[in-house]
Amino acid sequence: MSNAMYNKMWHQTQEALNSLLDKESQLLEPQRNQVFIFQTLATYYIKYVQIFGNLENVYDQIVHPQKRRLIRKILDGVMGRILELKNEMVELELTEFHYFDDILQDLKLAPQQLDIPIPKYFLKEKMDVIKEREKILAQILAASGLDVTDTKYSVKGIPIEEAIKVIQMAERARQGRLRAMFMKQIFLQEYRAKQARLLGERVPDEEAAAVCIQKVWRGFHQNKKTEREREEEMVFLGMNPPPLFNKVSATIIQAEKVISLRNEVQSRHEEDYKEALITIKDSLKLVEGTDIKENLQDQIRHWFIECRNLTGTFPNYPKEEEGGSAVIFSNKTTEQVIDDIIASQEEDEKTKKKKKTKKEKKPKNAKKDKEKKETKEKNKEEDEGWKMSPSVFLPTMEEGNNVYKDLWKNKDESWNFPQDYDPELIKEEKRKELESEIRVQVDELMRQELKNLKLAVNREKELPAKTGKKGGKKKSKGKKGKKGKKDKDLTADRTTESLYKELVEEGLLIQALKVNLSDYIGEYSYLGTTLRQVSIEPMPSLLDVRQLIALYGVLPLGSAAVHEKAPLVKSLLLAGPSGVGKKMLVHAICTETGANLFDLSAANIAGKYPGKNGLQMMLHMVFKVAHQLQPSVVWIGDTEKTFYKKVPSAERMMEPKRLKKQLPKILKLLKPDDRILIVGTTKRPFDAELQSFCRVYQKIILIPRPDYASRYVLWKEIIQRNGGVVTNALNISCLAKVTDGFTQGHIVQVVKGVLTDRRIRQQIHKPLTAIEFIESITSMSPVYQEEEESFKNWYSKTPMGRKRALALTGGTTEKEKDKGKKKEKKGRKEKKKK
Repeated sequence: MSNAMYNKMWHQTQEALNSLLDKESQLLEPQRNQVFIFQTLATYYIKYVQIFGNLENVYDQIVHPQKRRLIRKILDGVMGRILELKNEMVELELTEFHYFDDILQDLKLAPQQLDIPIPKYFLKEKMDVIKEREKILAQILAASGLDVTDTKYSVKGIPIEEAIKVIQMAERARQGRLRAMFMKQIFLQEYRAKQARLLGERVPDEEAAAVCIQKVWRGFHQNKKTEREREEEMVFLGMNPPPLFNKVSATIIQAEKVISLRNEVQSRHEEDYKEALITIKDSLKLVEGTDIKENLQDQIRHWFIECRNLTGTFPNYPKEEEGGSAVIFSNKTTEQVIDDIIASQEEDEKTKKKKKTKKEKKPKNAKKDKEKKETKEKNKEEDEGWKMSPSVFLPTMEEGNNVYKDLWKNKDESWNFPQDYDPELIKEEKRKELESEIRVQVDELMRQELKNLKLAVNREKELPAKTGKKGGKKKSKGKKGKKGKKDKDLTADRTTESLYKELVEEGLLIQALKVNLSDYIGEYSYLGTTLRQVSIEPMPSLLDVRQLIALYGVLPLGSAAVHEKAPLVKSLLLAGPSGVGKKMLVHAICTETGANLFDLSAANIAGKYPGKNGLQMMLHMVFKVAHQLQPSVVWIGDTEKTFYKKVPSAERMMEPKRLKKQLPKILKLLKPDDRILIVGTTKRPFDAELQSFCRVYQKIILIPRPDYASRYVLWKEIIQRNGGVVTNALNISCLAKVTDGFTQGHIVQVVKGVLTDRRIRQQIHKPLTAIEFIESITSMSPVYQEEEESFKNWYSKTPMGRKRALALTGGTTEKEKDKGKKKEKKGRKEKKKK
């Protein structure tokens, strides 16, 4: 795609965003119909996701540096708005999983278009930092002998005598096989000769032999022809992909080359733009600096004289802390400033008159009026329906949209074919910067000039500053000092590098596996809405889980601007049976955002930093490094052990509950600026104390075993990724049906066991069959329905599960019940009075 195509794509996306922002501004009236509310929220959410995908693509590929800055601002706004809408839907439906089957059908969209795209700039903009960090980590691991990457492929050395014996055994076996084949051939020859003697010698009939050969050949030829015709028919009907469907075409290869070249141009234009910012500012300072200074001085002098004429005294000059003369002359002419002075004088006179009238008339029944107002407000709140909570990201999107309309919508760029920076726009920006810098110097001069004028004309002396304010400042400083004492830096004398090294050597900071979120394979739930309409709660699909990980884990950690303002998710719990990919998702969050991975699992911290002080030091080090090298993920594997109801006797020496009291305190200290996410994984959540468990983990995501559709996709993808070829001989539908209850971990294990190097080479003559995989999976135990039900029952006891259950049963929450009780009490009191 060319620059013009990406510009067109941007304009179309901006139009879609503009119409969506207009619709959002119209939705002001409170609503009561819950179905309508959810449908509006879901529609906005789906449309924002589409806009987000397009903007991400445009931002990644467009080369104009000034356009990219605006697109980035809007992109972050859209990202944050998606998270806000998700939060609204969760609060409305009281569940983490939502299904949009009917809405997608109305909008004529496929479920794949609902997938949350992960911005490429998360990694692209800090690729050098990530590579450097990985290099340092690898060096520390290699130096300390903790490098695990090469141990899988390392071969143990054996003595020469044993090696000779192994070679001899292999050679003797080979010779034995050859001898057996040779003896078999001799036996067959003798057998044929014996049969020929018994039947007697026959005269060979050439015609019969020819007919026999023709029969076989025609049968073989017809079979092949029928197979080919059947395949062509299936391709024509759209049941099978075309022959070259999976092969990478030349156009895709060319497109990839163009993308890499575009990235080079992008970085070159960015460097040119940064250089231009400095050079253009310097040239403006030389050419226009003196004129700006003179204009500002004339403007302020004129203000002095006009104030003197109108009020009879010279004005007080604004302080530096208040903003100086910029407070008065912010985008205003001297005439407008004079009008403001006159208006302020009139307002002061009016307020004085009002105060006098209020003192004369004192209300007799003030308390009663207040009570009436309060009751009216309460009744209004009860009568009013649902209202969209105010958005933090809508103003930024509107601001970006207005800038687009004013600057880029109708801009003629015929002169700028290579899409380099626009110097005129830089001049406008730098003029404002230069003016603010010069204004500071002018303010100092004009303050002195005003002082001289006051002394010369009015013989006025400036009043000394009040001592009370200074004293107040000192007190506040003292308070700050006291607060600082509470949060002591235990490692103030140490560098981040030394702390980083120690954490790696202790095994608390580990290397994240290179796994993308897209590698978490699954299929969508196509019947979610229909099942909920029949009041059946569907189990979430694997792709629903993947979406939640993207929304709660990847997007906030990747963007600092989004993390600061979006609904804050400090902790996340992934609960599900073993083998469903919980650890993989933790590693995927780190890979997609370039985050550091800290392992605070009970088994990993056992015996490390003993005692209360040791634990405090460990947590201080972990979160100090996590804060300084953010984004960071703190992973607590088998987190139920940290919150055990009763510690098993075998694990008492390990002290698994060390972090139980510390985790809530740490969560309180985490601020919106800290891009740190605590992720817990558990396969036995029912062993933990529910109250303390739910107090620590803000969001709980239940990961189910894969359904039929997901298993079908998993078998196909995993076989192909491990070098297998899917043919008609391999019935994947049968495999998916038979392996009900088996997880992704089981499937991966089976596929790797069957597809050895030898078996992969044999595929040309001997295609893969389902029976090969079924034979090896029979030795494994699946996740039974009862286990899945136990996870469901446990989730129903969590705060979100209880709210959902209450909403489904009667739609009455505890608050509503309390309101009902209060009304009953009031009614009884009124009856007694009568």
